[in-house]
Amino acid sequence: MTDHQGIEVLLRSHAYLREVVAAVPGTAWAAPTPCSEWTVRQVLNHARIDQQAYGLVLTGGRPDADPFHPEDALDGDPVAALDEVLTMVADAYAHLPADAAQVPTPLGPMPLASAAATAAMDAAVHAWDIALATGQNRPLGTGLAAGIRPVADRLVDQLRDAFHVFAPARETKETYGEAESLLAFLGRDPHWTPAAS
Repeated sequence: MTDHQGIEVLLRSHAYLREVVAAVPGTAWAAPTPCSEWTVRQVLNHARIDQQAYGLVLTGGRPDADPFHPEDALDGDPVAALDEVLTMVADAYAHLPADAAQVPTPLGPMPLASAAATAAMDAAVHAWDIALATGQNRPLGTGLAAGIRPVADRLVDQLRDAFHVFAPARETKETYGEAESLLAFLGRDPHWTPAAS
């Protein structure tokens, strides 16, 4: 994956997350999600703080909260708060030197394309979580899943073992497409419904 492709995957993931969050009904913020311990509010807060971490680490900064203990509350306009963070991250990546061999990430230094794709994975998968939890017909696209899969294959098992940040991988069925296979690898039931939680 080239640096340009990594940034493109990140921007597409951000667009997906923005679209999903903007369409959350006001009555759905407390709904259960595929992240079994978290409500929609918590998944959004986790995703926002994670993206903030990816942007701020480039300048030596830190996020304003722990992404793994997200608050089950919303402060102000959630769409505007998310947009502010995603814009900051995109701008930070856009201004990285073209010849940067490695860039800082919350997971340690990575090649630029991998760093962008790792941030994209987090944004896209949590967009999917929120979409399913709130009854939106906004699936994770095949092209976006394909752009994320190489970095998932390189990192997720290590993260799962070291930090327990993903549920165990689920069985991948022969009928699964690119997105369903990625979601299963990330420990999610691609056909999750609130009733199944």
